[in-house]
Amino acid sequence: MRPTAFLFALLLFLGLSALPGVPSVAEAQPVSRPAEAAAIVLPGPRQADNIEAELVPLSRWAAPGSTVVVAVRQTIAPGWHTYWRNPGDSGGPTTLDWRLPAGVKAGEIVWPLPTRQRLMSLVNYGYSGDVYLPVPIEVPASARPGTTMPLIVDALFLVCSDQMCVPVQMSLRLDLPIREGAPPLDPDHGAAIQAVLEAAPRPAGLDARATLQNGVLTLSATGGPLADLTAGAGLSQAYFYPFEGEIIDHAAPQSGQSGPNGLSLTLTPGGDLTAKGLTGPISGVLATDAGAWEITAQPGPVLTGTTGGKALSGEVETPSAATTDLNLGLILQSALFALVGGLILNLMPCVFPILAMKAAALAASAHKPREARRDGLLFLAGVLASFLVLAGVLLALRAGGEAVGWGFQLQSPAVIAGLALLMLAVGLNLSGVFHVGAGLQGAGAGPLSRLPGGAGAFFTGVLAVVVAAPCTAPFMAAALGAALLMPWPAALLIFLMLGLGLGLPYLAVSLSPGLLRRLPRPGPWMDRLKGLLAFPMYGAALWLVWVFSRQTGAAGLALLMAAALTTAFALWLFGLTQAQRALGRSARLTGGSSLIALFAALALAVIAGRAPTPETASASEAGPLASAPWSAEAVRVAQAEGRPVLVNFTADWCVTCKINERAALSSPRVAEALRATNAVYLVGDWTRRDDAITRELERHGRSGVPLYLLYPAKGGDPRILPQLLTEGVVIEALKGA
Repeated sequence: MRPTAFLFALLLFLGLSALPGVPSVAEAQPVSRPAEAAAIVLPGPRQADNIEAELVPLSRWAAPGSTVVVAVRQTIAPGWHTYWRNPGDSGGPTTLDWRLPAGVKAGEIVWPLPTRQRLMSLVNYGYSGDVYLPVPIEVPASARPGTTMPLIVDALFLVCSDQMCVPVQMSLRLDLPIREGAPPLDPDHGAAIQAVLEAAPRPAGLDARATLQNGVLTLSATGGPLADLTAGAGLSQAYFYPFEGEIIDHAAPQSGQSGPNGLSLTLTPGGDLTAKGLTGPISGVLATDAGAWEITAQPGPVLTGTTGGKALSGEVETPSAATTDLNLGLILQSALFALVGGLILNLMPCVFPILAMKAAALAASAHKPREARRDGLLFLAGVLASFLVLAGVLLALRAGGEAVGWGFQLQSPAVIAGLALLMLAVGLNLSGVFHVGAGLQGAGAGPLSRLPGGAGAFFTGVLAVVVAAPCTAPFMAAALGAALLMPWPAALLIFLMLGLGLGLPYLAVSLSPGLLRRLPRPGPWMDRLKGLLAFPMYGAALWLVWVFSRQTGAAGLALLMAAALTTAFALWLFGLTQAQRALGRSARLTGGSSLIALFAALALAVIAGRAPTPETASASEAGPLASAPWSAEAVRVAQAEGRPVLVNFTADWCVTCKINERAALSSPRVAEALRATNAVYLVGDWTRRDDAITRELERHGRSGVPLYLLYPAKGGDPRILPQLLTEGVVIEALKGA
């Protein structure tokens, strides 16, 4: 550190607090540090004149033998700031001294990316506003569920403004409950801490070199995410934050250039480097406009392929990772992705059964433009209303701390049972076993599409959304992931655009007289068409029964089959009742019997949904490849052994997942590629609710399955594979890992 910087820091840290009008250390200390005060430290925030702090959790509770994350939350007064691990030219980092129960261990602070703070000729690295400093806590396996784990930390903050610095010491406490099972996110702070953890710089497999020549320090880096970014000219800004002071001149400008394989930065060496020379590696954070990563640059020549491209600016915007600035551009981009994703959703396998109902409705009203327009608008209304309801429930559950994602309703056996019976009823209706509304008389109207007042079209829209829930089309995954992090008005807009995309093709056809006139006029062929279209509905019902069996086992399956048989019998009786009434005969016996049978079917379905679930029912058939259950620890172990890891997040109710597993993950060539690359294949089964998988999906910006991750053998972040897999895509990805 230069003499002027040293004197300035020394005066601010030690001297100014004793001047008249400047708070002293004791005055800024709401809770004293001595050990005898430990017993009276209470949970909750502590406040000084320039900062408020509290110890807050990522999740609602801690499980025995797990690692949980808590964070020191700083709410810094306007005009003041605290410091990063390397404060820069002056200042001091936040330090934490833990007082923990026996067997509990605290890790190091996960530092968010700082901002640069210029003060005259000095440049410091630090934070302002609302800041979370996460810390991993190891919970011993001996922790007893039903108890609480007291966590106490003595935190020392150096809080500075442009005129003064005040050391503030606080003792913070959090009583964390101990419970079994995977905990959901804390409703107040969980999402913010998770955002910090996801955005915090981490190693990414970059290869870096440091070269000191003629008073100039050149830092070059290749590999990892840089290779794709620089090859595609995807970078325009870069900046290096060293972990230690005196490595570089923090106030000097940084410049750089990209190359086909990476980038290089030109830096001004600091006092230590100038005096002693480059004697060892340089570690720090390489921040770019596309991400930030930890690197360790070994002494050596500039790496090949890191120069010769476009110039890079050193003025990287580095907002606090604890806050997300929501702007109109992000909302509009996410809304556009949602619209395109909704359009593509019409082509996904999950929606195929609903195409039968759409076809029947279009055929029925093809030559009645007024009815066609009404049905198109009401179908869209049903789609939008259903998306709003699903979105509202999803957002409400997440706000309450529940770890849920898109398609969450299909993780409930009771919902699956109800949908299976509903699909069976729709199929029997199309087969003519019974009729709803006007039936087939007169105009040849389709059963569900001719409910009074267009209710059938609205119902079709509702059913389309419920059945489409297992699918996440391309573009849709990114939009849903962004929506779940947005305030609720913006999130609901994203879901509405998704619904608009799903309903738009049907609406466009119903509003186009030219297209409608091309369809043949109603006639006997319609009865045959409706009978044919019943079979996709039967297929959907059978698929749902299979999913139900995977969730509950043999006992639940037997009860659901009995409910299905009773439902079919009830609807057959209802059809007889309709026929007798059409002939003017009394139908009280058959009508009453139909109601009794229907209630019996519903009772059986409820009992089936509550059937006990055997542990073996959760195993997902992810193809014939040898696999192991996914866990974050399994990924870490495999990478530590130098093996690439292919992760398949799937669910039995996800049709796209099953098609990918049969088409791309069941191939002998893929199995051979796994053996040749010594890769590990892990399966994360989301058929039933699993909060750990939900959080992992969220960490990669997804809210549903499928998600395919390929971790490189040498460590680092995974590559996300396409949602629609082919054999070639998987094999090439494995070779590249």
